[in-house]
Amino acid sequence: MRVGVVTFPGSLDDGDAARAVRLAGAEPVRLWHADPDLHGVDAVVLPGGFSYGDYLRCGAIARFAPVMTSVVEAAGRGTPVLGICNGFQVLCESHLLPGALVRNEAQRFVCRDQRLRVETTATPWTAGFEQGQEIVVPLKNGEGGYVADEDTLDRLEGEGRVVFRYVGPNPNGSRREIAGVSDASGRVVGLMPHPEHAVERGYGPGTDGLTVFTSLVAGALQGVLA
Repeated sequence: MRVGVVTFPGSLDDGDAARAVRLAGAEPVRLWHADPDLHGVDAVVLPGGFSYGDYLRCGAIARFAPVMTSVVEAAGRGTPVLGICNGFQVLCESHLLPGALVRNEAQRFVCRDQRLRVETTATPWTAGFEQGQEIVVPLKNGEGGYVADEDTLDRLEGEGRVVFRYVGPNPNGSRREIAGVSDASGRVVGLMPHPEHAVERGYGPGTDGLTVFTSLVAGALQGVLA
């Protein structure tokens, strides 16, 4: 399985995302923001960082990158897409996911190990977890507060599209403690915490994050992503 990892100007977790893909047993394929060619990948990861310096608004410029035109088209055909932190912001700006990410409620950058609850296993990125499983992965953001209007939040809850929820004190003021959501198909997922930083013992709080990537690979091997 080949998984594309996009690099924008200002990306800083693309190397870690590629490494997580490799540890999960897939082949990482580096994709460049200015090149619309996805090189036939089977899935795409938009990594964390500060694409285009976060000018205007986080992810607001990245959504217009040539590669994003192809990512949006691929997502429409059912290609799994994962957006992590800045990648989540890019997915919201691209309208692949509802809502938006705003400045943390406390107006401070947050960097800590964060406990999450897996709210659904009905996505290619979470199929390897247990429903309701609690995991710990790093969280690091200044604009990670998830917001949406009440109707959208109710629809996300009702359709089982809240993928991850913060456990314990809300780190950034996200509505309803939401840490990650999916699109209607479940194949496009965005989350603010960083599973790619919890994939190997001795480097991070544990290996809980690796399951995000092995879930995708297992699904491909079982043919459920076809």
